[in-house]
Amino acid sequence: MNDFSKEAVKPAGSESTPESTPQRSRYSAGVLKYREMGYWQPDYTPKDTDIIALFRITPQPGVEPEEAAAAVAGESSTATWTVVWTDRLTACDMYRAKAFRVDLVPNASESEPQYFAFIAYDLDLFEEGSVANLTASIIGNVFGFKPLKALRLEDMRIPVAYLKTFQGPPTGIVVERERLDKYGRPLLGATVKPKLGLSGKNYGRVVYEGLKGGLDFLKDDENINSQPFMHWRDRYLFAMEAVARAQAETGELKGHYLNVTAGTMEDMYERAEFAKELGSCIVMIDLVIGWTAITSMGRWARKNDMILHLHRAGHGTYTRQRNHGISFRVIAKWLRMAGVDHAHAGTAVGKLDGDPLSVQGYYNVLRESHNPVDLTRGLHFEQPWAGLRKVMPVASGGIHAGQMHQLLDLFGDDAILQFGGGTIGHPSGIQAGATANRVALETMVKARNEGRDIASEGPDLLEAAARHCTPLKQALDTWGDITFNYTPTDTPDFAVTPSVA
Repeated sequence: MNDFSKEAVKPAGSESTPESTPQRSRYSAGVLKYREMGYWQPDYTPKDTDIIALFRITPQPGVEPEEAAAAVAGESSTATWTVVWTDRLTACDMYRAKAFRVDLVPNASESEPQYFAFIAYDLDLFEEGSVANLTASIIGNVFGFKPLKALRLEDMRIPVAYLKTFQGPPTGIVVERERLDKYGRPLLGATVKPKLGLSGKNYGRVVYEGLKGGLDFLKDDENINSQPFMHWRDRYLFAMEAVARAQAETGELKGHYLNVTAGTMEDMYERAEFAKELGSCIVMIDLVIGWTAITSMGRWARKNDMILHLHRAGHGTYTRQRNHGISFRVIAKWLRMAGVDHAHAGTAVGKLDGDPLSVQGYYNVLRESHNPVDLTRGLHFEQPWAGLRKVMPVASGGIHAGQMHQLLDLFGDDAILQFGGGTIGHPSGIQAGATANRVALETMVKARNEGRDIASEGPDLLEAAARHCTPLKQALDTWGDITFNYTPTDTPDFAVTPSVA
């Protein structure tokens, strides 16, 4: 269980309890500190039905951490900058959020200290089944509040009572594997490159060659919708023709993520229906369409027995900076609630930011039935998932066959490994690139199942396999020394991040 009774770590000279405010003064016209209005309650014990948010707060100079925490609680629930007489018409004690604990962030700068603020919200503050409403409160106006130099939402505990109002993933990992009849290994994919500019026919050729070479999926990229060089209907027709041919020739079920992202929900539904008519088993959306649209597409996918893939386009604008924004572990929780089947969640070894431990934490949020507290991976709360189906995490962005041992060791079987440039950039062509990735994966899975230590023996195992597979040898010769070994910008506060590149 979560232990919220731990004594908060207080900076020297700060008070642990708010000043007592007479009831008459509390409701008199004028301005009070947020802690005096009841938003700081260090003796509060959270209820099982409370939503609890963990914020990283950087107060402006002269602002006490408890007051900063109380301000976040107030501005994300019922408060405004001054006392209002209509407070007396509501059950204020129940509806106001309660900041109940403030801890100094480990290893924070002494010149600019940061604090973890734990804030509890009563369940009645939120509309059932609406991530849009949840986020309107938790990340609404408060992120622009002047007394805070920076603010970041690090984690949330979502109570079971609230989770049960959400549909969750329409398909889930178990049912997806049953539909595809593929078990015991990660799924393989690739994103069509270049992102923009191909004609529909050439696009379909890329899909066909990648699937025939051994991949399970090909994918539209986030910004390919319906542009002058390729109308969406043309792309769908050529891509699904390629899927049908590849399935017939390989005897495996295959798919292509058809991006239905559009300017209106009406257009998105039209595209999704057309994809279904063509026999597609999966459609794709971008994170930038928003939480209401994501939830709506999740409901459509559930009704139509379709897999829903989500590309996290745009997330880096608010997840990457360590002191301000939203951690992706929170986004991952919201995505699981809103209802997607696949979600890009980082690679740790590729070109996009993300350290191994944090990324493993994101994967665990998406695909475990129950998340225990795991501070080394950034999980601050115990989180039961109340039977919501599991989301398949997707590793995509700057990965290649030479990293297969690292990817399998880090993420296990329930993941999709997508090699865009690492397939389409192969010196012998797209089909050879797909074959190289499939052989590399099956080599690692076989070695792991035999009890080999693939993390340390991986490079030697790949070299041995490459002696019998020319496409793999060419891939290793081309990219074997390529790494993106930069210091991650967002690392756990309670662990030293190892390098895996």
